[in-house]
Amino acid sequence: MDFNDIVEHIFASRWISGTTMEDAIKSSTHFNSLGIRTIINYLGEDITKQEMVDSTVDTYIRLMRYIKNYNINADISVKPTQLGLSMSEQEAMGNYSKLVKNARLSSVFVWLDMEGEPVVDSTIKMYLSEVQQGGVGICLQAYLKRTESDLQRISKSGGIIRLVKGAYSSSKSKSFTTWGEVTRNYAKLMQMAYEQCTEFTIATHDTEMIKRSIELNKKYKRKVTYAMLKGIRNRLAVQLAKDNKMSIYVPFGEQWISYSYRRLKEAGHLKLLLKSLFEKQGV
Repeated sequence: MDFNDIVEHIFASRWISGTTMEDAIKSSTHFNSLGIRTIINYLGEDITKQEMVDSTVDTYIRLMRYIKNYNINADISVKPTQLGLSMSEQEAMGNYSKLVKNARLSSVFVWLDMEGEPVVDSTIKMYLSEVQQGGVGICLQAYLKRTESDLQRISKSGGIIRLVKGAYSSSKSKSFTTWGEVTRNYAKLMQMAYEQCTEFTIATHDTEMIKRSIELNKKYKRKVTYAMLKGIRNRLAVQLAKDNKMSIYVPFGEQWISYSYRRLKEAGHLKLLLKSLFEKQGV
């Protein structure tokens, strides 16, 4: 086994369920047994070839059939550039509509992941095209300065958000660049979500943010789900699941390098990620 194989094994076994759909289903079944829902993502992004876009859409449709047929407690999460946004907005809109239509037939909730700042407007446009029909949610990133207005817009539409800190990068004029700034903005956006939304997901490994959220919900009584990445703080996820709705983000596929690289370079996240490699998750 060479170095690349060793690294792949580490990532696949901790932060990624594996390379196949069956791996994701197996991982989801395990988390379901612990009272935890999953958000399954087929790895891939920035696709510019039609046949690869078509294959990705087909994979997600097959995944949703698996979820329905095997009674898996899982959502799916898809990136806009997996659906052809790097080719054209029209291509991505059409594929998103097709995916959501199939998801509704299978009673599967669809999350639209947020990518880099240049595609935020198109991503929100895609989401709003389907939000009135229900069964869809969108990820918003606290590192972007524009997210406050985006959250207000989504909440007015009756949409469901998943709030994350974000693992992409942008210019200083458009983004918060330090971990402290991002964390403060996350807290601000979380407060807004409690004030303006009835249902949303708080996606963080930050214990203080989780504690703050739990306290806020004593006042606001919202439908709140907590979410984490697979393999980072599994023990905490199991603890939270005892009294809260809990989801684990479960990626699968062969395109794991870009996903893993963003996790590693995310400000303030490296220490937590590396720690997760050397401690037993217990679940």
